[in-house]
Amino acid sequence: MATVTDYGGFDADSDCQILRKAMKGLGTDEKAIVDILGNRSNAQRQKLLVQYKASFGRDLVKDLKSELGGNFEDAILAMMDLPGVFDARCLKKAMKGLGTDESVLVEIMCTRSNAQIQAIKKAYKAGFDKDLEGALESETSGDFKRVLIGLCAAGRDESPDVDDSKVAEDAKALEEAAQGMGTDESEFQRIIVTRSPVHLRAVFSAFEESTGKSIEDVIKSEMTGSLEKAYLTIVGFFSRPMEFFADQLMRAMKGLGTDEDHLIRVIVSRSETDLRAIKAAFGLKYGKTLARSHCQ
Repeated sequence: MATVTDYGGFDADSDCQILRKAMKGLGTDEKAIVDILGNRSNAQRQKLLVQYKASFGRDLVKDLKSELGGNFEDAILAMMDLPGVFDARCLKKAMKGLGTDESVLVEIMCTRSNAQIQAIKKAYKAGFDKDLEGALESETSGDFKRVLIGLCAAGRDESPDVDDSKVAEDAKALEEAAQGMGTDESEFQRIIVTRSPVHLRAVFSAFEESTGKSIEDVIKSEMTGSLEKAYLTIVGFFSRPMEFFADQLMRAMKGLGTDEDHLIRVIVSRSETDLRAIKAAFGLKYGKTLARSHCQ
């Protein structure tokens, strides 16, 4: 389902010669840069970083920064980061300065696996000398903060097994948590933040069968703001992952202008996992190709 995989016949020395030639002298051969970096896996790009420095005594990322600009530079540099490092940079940027872009925190923290979150935490600490949990705690508040810290613990069950009795138990717990005056957000977090994707899909189905309401509708009616967005993101991602990211891409391109940062985050982060399937879901839902949508 990936659009980027290991390049067959990979030759780091040859690639680095092409990249150096593309950036040497007047002008930059951007096509050559795309042809190489856009068709190499992240693991192969990491090898290019080492080979380039060994061959030319130069830093490939610094050379790319000096030769490129704008959104093109941002996309290429995102591709050169390890995935955990890229996510850590995005989170740091979202929490930098006055105000916090909570939508970025939701997008990343709610859609990453335990291993990915551990890699992000390690990269954040190494890059910014601060624990990610501490940063999230200082930049957010209330139930939303507790959800993010819960996700940061990377303690979600990732077992492929489903226990029908536990599914019924969790569906009932969610139903009761949403009844009466107010909503027991702690029950929503206990279940939605810790249970496995396959278990949650079964819980959501059982919940709707029992109540006649979708879990999304209940979240929309009982919660607001970033907390609502966080839970809807988890539910959407685990219920319909390809359609979820197709919607994210459409949202980034909808209306006046394009949210290039959002577009880059989704495409780069999904390129080696399921972007091909996301493209197919995008075409089915919106009746046009992803590439044509962006070009428009």
